[in-house]
Amino acid sequence: MLGDGSLERFRREGRIVVVGASLAGLRAAETLRDQGFAGSLTMIGAEPHEPYDRPPLSKQVLLGRASADRTALPRRRSVDANWRLGVPATGLDMAAKRVRLADGDEVPYDRLLISTGVRSRPWPHEDQAELDGVFVLRTRDDGAALARRLAEGPRRVLVIGAGFTGSEIASACCERGLAVTVAERGASPLVGALGGVVGAVAAELQREHGVDLRCGVMVTALEGDASGRVRAAQLSDGSTVEADVVIVSLGATRNTEWLAGSGLAAGPRGIACDAGCRAFDIRGIVTDDVYAAGDVARCPHPLFGYQFLSLEHWGNAVSQAGIAAHNMLSESTDRLPHMDVPAFWSAQFGVNIKSVGAPSLGTEILVAQGSLKEHRFVGVYGYQGRVIGAVAFDQARWLPFYQELIERTAPFPPPFPTVDRRSDGQRPVDADFPDPSVPTHGPTVTLSGYSPADRRMTFTPAH
Repeated sequence: MLGDGSLERFRREGRIVVVGASLAGLRAAETLRDQGFAGSLTMIGAEPHEPYDRPPLSKQVLLGRASADRTALPRRRSVDANWRLGVPATGLDMAAKRVRLADGDEVPYDRLLISTGVRSRPWPHEDQAELDGVFVLRTRDDGAALARRLAEGPRRVLVIGAGFTGSEIASACCERGLAVTVAERGASPLVGALGGVVGAVAAELQREHGVDLRCGVMVTALEGDASGRVRAAQLSDGSTVEADVVIVSLGATRNTEWLAGSGLAAGPRGIACDAGCRAFDIRGIVTDDVYAAGDVARCPHPLFGYQFLSLEHWGNAVSQAGIAAHNMLSESTDRLPHMDVPAFWSAQFGVNIKSVGAPSLGTEILVAQGSLKEHRFVGVYGYQGRVIGAVAFDQARWLPFYQELIERTAPFPPPFPTVDRRSDGQRPVDADFPDPSVPTHGPTVTLSGYSPADRRMTFTPAH
């Protein structure tokens, strides 16, 4: 609660702290000022850079068409904030309403927004990860370093993981004329996000563009030479891949460790929130002064059975930040739920891939337009008899139509014949998602709650 002061006094004199100075944090700060917040605003960021855009790092930056230091996010307006950049948050005292920083300082708040996002999962063997030529790609500095190394013309690049980021990196390498091998432990690229039916198309795309794609294998070790430079990788099938650049794309870890012991419901799957972005404490009671937005948040979505969803989507970060900022300044009766339909896009191997809804929650897929063989189609996903998602390969004009079906919980399969006589899929087939207990690279929508139909609930403390 805000204490003795009124909401209007808070809007004039209150203290808001935003931990996480990236896309969600910046857009939230802009919304706070747009909606009349005139109090103290502090932006805390672990990186030394002002907020920048991450999608170009795996696309234009790696292609040499843009430099990593020219990816700053455009400002919608001045936010008049105290910027504390390059100083990560290390702890939260919810009782005293203070954020602890790595430099020993403490920042008091009346309301707090956590938008700390995710970080790349590193190569698990620390000595091998430190070899010269081994990279991850998440930050601006990562993008600059990798772009410099690719510009030197390595003999072969190995990408470990064929989710969206790994596939975009492989595409950029091919476009630069570099030999590239991709190792994916799943049955195909993008299988965790879009299923095996669409994953098979993604595999064809990679191989047609010259990628040495190895699926169903894991990299077991990286090897270096006497000078400490990476030279080869050992695979679980006994083969060896010689490479002088290795890019580890094993997914992301949510930045919640600094919240350990805070009493907030935060753990490896993110921060649990209500539909208005207010965070829960470890007892399951919603707070009124701590909010979360972006990749680090887990929010229930009414279109998906009020399941808690973690979304690693650019658009979700923007819309969720706006909802959180609005609700921080509003009476309870004026607060809004975050109800945007998830949407995602990727460009790789000459194809624009876009999705709406939550394809990774689907069990069946119907190819409603186009052709899998031509790599130009729309696949519609169904779950328990309703449309739950759609993905388009170079057919994005159809997605608004399927988004409307998702929003009104239309039945699956859609009750109309295809309008495209070339369509492969007159009938739904198994979407062929991997067993959820088997890790795969790259789902962009993560189901992190319980099915309403599952009565065998267990509760574990956050850690």
